[in-house]
Amino acid sequence: MADAPLMLCAGEALTDMINLGDERWVSREGGAGWNVARALAALGEPTAFAGAISRDRFGDALWAASVAAGLDVRGLQRVARSPLLAIVEHGEPPRYFFIGDDSADLHFDADALPADWPATLRWAHFGGISLAREPLAGRLLALAERLKAQGVSISYDPNYRILMDERYTPTLRRMAALADLIKVSDDDLRGLFPGLAVEDALQKLRAMAPQALCLLTRGGDGASVFHGDTRCDARAPQVTVVDTVGAGDATVAGLLHSLTRHADRPLQAHLHAALAAGSAACLQSGATPPRREAMDQLFDTLQAAAR
Repeated sequence: MADAPLMLCAGEALTDMINLGDERWVSREGGAGWNVARALAALGEPTAFAGAISRDRFGDALWAASVAAGLDVRGLQRVARSPLLAIVEHGEPPRYFFIGDDSADLHFDADALPADWPATLRWAHFGGISLAREPLAGRLLALAERLKAQGVSISYDPNYRILMDERYTPTLRRMAALADLIKVSDDDLRGLFPGLAVEDALQKLRAMAPQALCLLTRGGDGASVFHGDTRCDARAPQVTVVDTVGAGDATVAGLLHSLTRHADRPLQAHLHAALAAGSAACLQSGATPPRREAMDQLFDTLQAAAR
């Protein structure tokens, strides 16, 4: 039996169908929470993923990639339903739509997770489209509330997609109230709070979670981290970007890794760790986890420049 993980990521594991142009497509394993889980594992954190996948070739590929990443797969359930597909249209940043009516992810059973996990978990991460798809969303909210009550810290990345309309607002409020960490991008804020300027939207979100550490990313314009009345800002290190797919998920993983392994760091250093992980992910194509060596080197660069 595998040791209980310190990190849990729960939500959707899916297949990205990527348009290469000229009617050529390629499939890649992905999903917001699943990407965070792989990135955490790549950074050396004992990590589990909890979600449901299909029993076809797409599910087989997700299972094999989870095992190869070193994830604890006791929470990865196989069900006889169709796969969840993300159709990735050409563009940078990429644009998505989803195919998955009654697909495997919606049949996740949170009650089937190992009973001993909450005793050792430090963080549980939630977000992505899984929190906008019923009945999965309700099950994940209940799981987050249960883990929070058992002393597990909650991380939340809304990761806005177009299906998060006004019906998503109650979920946003419930998750924000639970969260110890919220990661959000400027694009997320524009989608979640239409008509509001980014700073006004951020203030509204933070009012829902006054206790939470909040990380705001702005792509090439850098990032800010907020905790209470404290704010730190930094720009990402200069790298040769292959693509940005999965960079936001790696950023979350880098911050969680820093908070867990280096709790005594100042807030600025935690921000540098997040940016280093996100930038390291940009050095490779697809939602490939950041290499630990690349993250460490970029972190050192940011720290040296700040001295």
